Amino acid sequence: MNTNFLKVLKTSVQASIVGLCISHGSVFSQTLNLSPNLIGFNSPAGEKLLIDSKSRADFFPLSMQFITQNNQAYCGVASSVMVLNSLQILAPEAPQYKPYRVFTQENFFNNENTKKVITPEVVSRKGMTLEQLGGLLASYGVQVKVYHAANTNLEQFRQLAAENLKQSGNFILINYLRKEIGQERGGHISPIAAYNEQTDRFLILDVSRYKYPPVWVKTGDLWKAMSTTDSESGKTRGFIFINKGS
Repeated sequence: MNTNFLKVLKTSVQASIVGLCISHGSVFSQTLNLSPNLIGFNSPAGEKLLIDSKSRADFFPLSMQFITQNNQAYCGVASSVMVLNSLQILAPEAPQYKPYRVFTQENFFNNENTKKVITPEVVSRKGMTLEQLGGLLASYGVQVKVYHAANTNLEQFRQLAAENLKQSGNFILINYLRKEIGQERGGHISPIAAYNEQTDRFLILDVSRYKYPPVWVKTGDLWKAMSTTDSESGKTRGFIFINKGS
């Protein structure tokens, strides 16, 4: 790999880490300890995994839009906002930024079609299922493909996700059970931003930044976490591909 490119990438990664910390008052300073099977992105080893990755097209657009969920049930909303802004979808008005338009967690439900899927009041109480996440995103006209873990397999997920992360203009959201990757503790939604081929790990940009930094997780562990059953839907968790479409 070109040495100059590596230097530029390393500088960009360092700037992203610093920017993420500053934007929410050093959000990594009081996060929970990571289990040994996870590698924090805010570490030399985590940084190197991104530099060595060949599947990282989503990292930079997502890192530019990286936000913290507004409350402990809004992981799906925060993740959707990141993806829609990264895709440059026409956003609702945001009064605080007028005349500019941008998706925020406050205006995400301003589209009446979203409320036909699930209301913000319900989401604030108990979050959302994988199907509801897909429906909310589709209400903004993007193309969505929902994969429940029970309907696919580990090898297919690895192949599809790694290929997606080599391409620009499409993104992946995952729905997984935290405790299966050694975290606390329930169901969660976040984007994945890169895949490291040498170590077979995916980078989760965890939107609960007050709790955990972004982490590199082994594909097998992530698959187990997505293969768990969501008690609300009675179906397995899984992943969603999103692109702008025609």
